[in-house]
Amino acid sequence: MKTDFRCKCPITSALDILGDKWSLVVIKQMLFEGKSTFKDFTESPESIATNILSTRLKMLEEFDLIEKVKLPTNKKTNIYLLTSRGLSLTPVLLELTLWSKYNVLEFNPDLNLDKDLEKAEKDKETAYQLITENYNQYKQSILNH
Repeated sequence: MKTDFRCKCPITSALDILGDKWSLVVIKQMLFEGKSTFKDFTESPESIATNILSTRLKMLEEFDLIEKVKLPTNKKTNIYLLTSRGLSLTPVLLELTLWSKYNVLEFNPDLNLDKDLEKAEKDKETAYQLITENYNQYKQSILNH
């Protein structure tokens, strides 16, 4: 896939990949909610349309943020898993969560903030490591299924 980046700015270029309404949501669902199938994503409260979801999954795969595999026990089902590049967005997602806690909560008091968020905020490096390790264990359990 040839992507036309708008300019040479690193932030703008990153947003050319991740700045749409759905890409980070899909990655968040994979990392924090354990979603891995097309059906999982379509049943989430964010209500992504199936055509948009298909496009986003293909794009995330083309940029090596996710990989699509078949379950060894069910060759019909596609499973989507984060790659190391996708997992490297963990700090970004945690920081976005914290930003939301301090800047969006007053406008949306029903935000679903994880009970361990304060712990993660106090020791971000350990939080990143734990989140990544937990995801990798989850990924291995799916691949060994």
